Amino acid sequence: MSYSRLESWWRRVALGQQETEADGDAPVALAEPPDTAARGPAPVALAEPPPGNGGGAAAGHPGRDGAAALAEPPPGNGGGRPVEADVAAEAAAPVKLPVLKAADFASDQDVRWCPGCGDYAILAQMKKMLPSLGVPRENIVFISGIGCSSRFPYYMNTYGIHSIHGRAPAFATGLKAARPDLMVWVITGDGDGLSIGGNHLMHAIRRNLDVNIVLFNNRIYGLTKGQYSPTSPLGKKTKTSPMGAIDNPLHPLSIAIGCEATFVARSIDTHIKHLEKVLRRAAEHRGTAFVEVYQNCNVFNDNAWQYASDRRTKSEHTIELEHGAPLVFGHDRQKGIRLNGLEPEVVALGNGTTEAGLLVHDEKASEPSLAYLLSRLRHEDGFPEPIGVFRAIDAPRYEEELAAQVASARARSGGGDLNALFNSGETWTVS
Repeated sequence: MSYSRLESWWRRVALGQQETEADGDAPVALAEPPDTAARGPAPVALAEPPPGNGGGAAAGHPGRDGAAALAEPPPGNGGGRPVEADVAAEAAAPVKLPVLKAADFASDQDVRWCPGCGDYAILAQMKKMLPSLGVPRENIVFISGIGCSSRFPYYMNTYGIHSIHGRAPAFATGLKAARPDLMVWVITGDGDGLSIGGNHLMHAIRRNLDVNIVLFNNRIYGLTKGQYSPTSPLGKKTKTSPMGAIDNPLHPLSIAIGCEATFVARSIDTHIKHLEKVLRRAAEHRGTAFVEVYQNCNVFNDNAWQYASDRRTKSEHTIELEHGAPLVFGHDRQKGIRLNGLEPEVVALGNGTTEAGLLVHDEKASEPSLAYLLSRLRHEDGFPEPIGVFRAIDAPRYEEELAAQVASARARSGGGDLNALFNSGETWTVS
């Protein structure tokens, strides 16, 4: 067997193609990876065959002896065809990879959220959106902290980490820095992300790692049975604020924009088409993508976002952002938002007031002031609350800058010698 054919055959083994007795050149579809929650799916394909493994299993075929596979040629084709013809046939043979569907991203775990919880809708849209990205499941990781939302990794048939309270952004930072090839999602809530985890969230955003952070905001601590959270409105009566909350609430998007987030968006759990679109935009963004989702806790804070989710009222109380378009809203698009000096105001269109005088949305603006202004529009202040993409700009990414520094250091100083490091500099003996 020529070296070229042996190399071609080995590559097919590495890609998961199996031989048939009738014809060693016939490719077959890859086996479907097992569906487990505790362990991610098996790799779909390897880009390069691994180096000699000294008798270990060959890539893609657990249990097959790797050394024997290299030494033993595949079954002959019985036809005595020229090697050139075999190579041409192998080059033309397609590698059939499984086409993923939403169901492929569902784990075998029972989903244990309260019936009617808004988390179900977010989970469904995530599973629906991911196949369109063309990213293998073994290259996707979901990382969460603590809370109802943080059960998310159990329900995704990808890799996942259920970490500790508020520290999911720190785990994500380490993973992305070490494995920049992975798609990393952080799933958090208003309590987990903005209370004990606020510091970690802030620094992950400012570093602009290429990670996606989805914050479920239900304005309550749901898992611990109904205490007020960092986003609960003033006066909210809960088990820990029986006379009404007196803490000023935090506003997640304002915090993200203040941390120079390069992608900021908001959606609503019941607005499923919009939610899917926003999640896709976040996944496609290069840099930190921060998405707030208005999510209903129907047990401990039901209808917290009714004005924005009820189909009868949402057009009057929300405004869908569209890049390059004026800020118009209302049942009949009869209202708009314009600036009066530095202050936004709602105006009725007509009687000389036209769309030409309205504020025009620019998600690409490098200066975040207008995006911040939009994040400050509140229903309780008489404004429609924006949903959609507030900001989407390009900026240097932390993991790429880190890799460049490491490469530069290695080029300057070499690969390093740990033993030499331990024995360098001043040393002393303790008697």
